[in-house]
Amino acid sequence: MIKVIVIEDEAMVRKGIIETLDWKAMQCTVIAEASNGRQGVDLIHELQPDLVITDVRMPYMDGVSMIKQLRAEGCNSHFILLSAHSDFSYAQSAIRAGASDYLVKPLRDEELKQTILRVFFPENEGKEERTQVPVQLQFQPNTEIENKYVKQAIHYIKSNFGEDITISTVADYLQISEGYLSRVFKKETNYTFTNYLSYYRISIACSLLQNCRMKVYEVTNKVGYTDTAYFSTLFKKLMGTSPSEYQREWQKKIGTAGE
Repeated sequence: MIKVIVIEDEAMVRKGIIETLDWKAMQCTVIAEASNGRQGVDLIHELQPDLVITDVRMPYMDGVSMIKQLRAEGCNSHFILLSAHSDFSYAQSAIRAGASDYLVKPLRDEELKQTILRVFFPENEGKEERTQVPVQLQFQPNTEIENKYVKQAIHYIKSNFGEDITISTVADYLQISEGYLSRVFKKETNYTFTNYLSYYRISIACSLLQNCRMKVYEVTNKVGYTDTAYFSTLFKKLMGTSPSEYQREWQKKIGTAGE
């Protein structure tokens, strides 16, 4: 995933950027935020993001000065600068400082999205949608499991994911308390039980959809969901595209490979 830090002194603008964009669809994740350039420098040193989205005018240190300092220190992050000032001199100073692009406020979500995609996926520039290249599910649980109950719970999920199961179901099966299972499962796998189950089911759904012989409603039932609308919403949340769109793109991919 592309690691992103957002630096903006206006809290509402910062919140809007973080909460309104579909980051997963762009293979991005926001790992931190800051309200001024000094905080930004500290976070960038600590977290080493791939992308920094930053305002130009901020307290203590402006965006251009921040980039100049970080570039001098050898920082290789990409920077996208935002400013309410459309004066071309700001754009020139931003690009000279090492910014990948410069956008003028008020910012439009689609404009920022396309800029991010252009920076990180230049090979897809000009295509209608990023979803034309189906993304892979970002599901990476810890596999070095020591707790025997967690091992048994994971085995139960993999054997019964098509059934109506909950953490209560598995806890009863293992004859342990639901609270205990919840705690050790998160500690051992880095996922809550419910999230692990959802990710595992969607990973199976992706394989079934890639096969291209099953309808979406059939896949829905196969992976343990009874409501196709809920399944589609969850799928899009985790994959950045709907099940039907995902399947169509795989059909195109298979067709192209066979030519």
